[in-house]
Amino acid sequence: MNKRLTGSLLAILLVFTLALVGCTKKEEPKTAVKAAVTNAAQMTSYAMTTQFKITNLAFTSADGAASTDPTNAQIANTLKNAQISMTGAYQSNPMQTEMTMNVNLSDGAINIKVPMVMTQDTLYVKIPQIPMLPLPETIVGKFLKLDMKELAEMEGQEYKPLSVQTSQKLSQELSSAVLDKYDQAKYFKDVDKKDAALPEGVDAKQVVQFAVTNENAKEAVTIFVKQALPAVLDVLSKEEYRSALNITQSDIDEVKKSLQSEDSQNEFTKSVNELDKYMTLNQFHVNTAINDDNFPVYQQMVMDAVFANPDTKENVKVALEGSSQYSKINEKQAFTLGIPTGADVVTMDQLQKEMGY
Repeated sequence: MNKRLTGSLLAILLVFTLALVGCTKKEEPKTAVKAAVTNAAQMTSYAMTTQFKITNLAFTSADGAASTDPTNAQIANTLKNAQISMTGAYQSNPMQTEMTMNVNLSDGAINIKVPMVMTQDTLYVKIPQIPMLPLPETIVGKFLKLDMKELAEMEGQEYKPLSVQTSQKLSQELSSAVLDKYDQAKYFKDVDKKDAALPEGVDAKQVVQFAVTNENAKEAVTIFVKQALPAVLDVLSKEEYRSALNITQSDIDEVKKSLQSEDSQNEFTKSVNELDKYMTLNQFHVNTAINDDNFPVYQQMVMDAVFANPDTKENVKVALEGSSQYSKINEKQAFTLGIPTGADVVTMDQLQKEMGY
């Protein structure tokens, strides 16, 4: 084999090796999450599944006995194992999103299913049969058509649809504005994939956890209010975002002024200092699974906390779990609902007429 061919093969092998390393290497946890957020803003299409569940909800007295308040009992029974799930698909060009939301209440006794479709200027919501709110059979199962431009005009506002590019850029900047304020060593860490309980089909090169403990909860809240929130407002102050979101600089300045006022600062300081009287944070973390293309393909949030009312001596124990999974990223999507037309659609005027308004 001649030297030129040997050199070429070695060069190709070197490039291939570097490419593999670049695809599979682990970044520092905070850096990895920020990169994943940036990449997520560039996704042009995906399929997604989201779930949110209340795993525990209990009203108790300070000594741990169950609350005898009938209102609390009704709330606990209604929200026992309450779960909201959404499945759907999205594409940016042409803009189309479809989503089916399922709401389960009263330990599964109440189930409400709401399919939705969104295009650039129109939202379609399938009218469900709601046990607590019986609706005319003539409209149940049809899609309510909501024209975004007409709704804006009814509210006396100019219709300014948020472009996909602006939305992606804004999401990226807002996320960075918040993440930048939290120290990596204290709030971020890598989690072994085998300990992350990833769903079947999720292939991750790295799992990063952002966690807040009961010990640093005061600091985390202070960082968000005094550092992250002002940074968020600075992002929103940019003309391109103010215009897209139809907000004025005076609106933002008013919020800033309120946050910076002496009364607000004193009240916040007092609330933070007394936080441990009102809340015990047993667990709070968000795991982000990042694939070889640096996309956040799965996120899981877990929270377990006790909120106390020193005046009534009553506690509320709450445990929540939430997750989002993304697949078929930047691939052609299969829309099962399609865009509703004809007799499947009712307008707001038709809905109000059928409801007797």
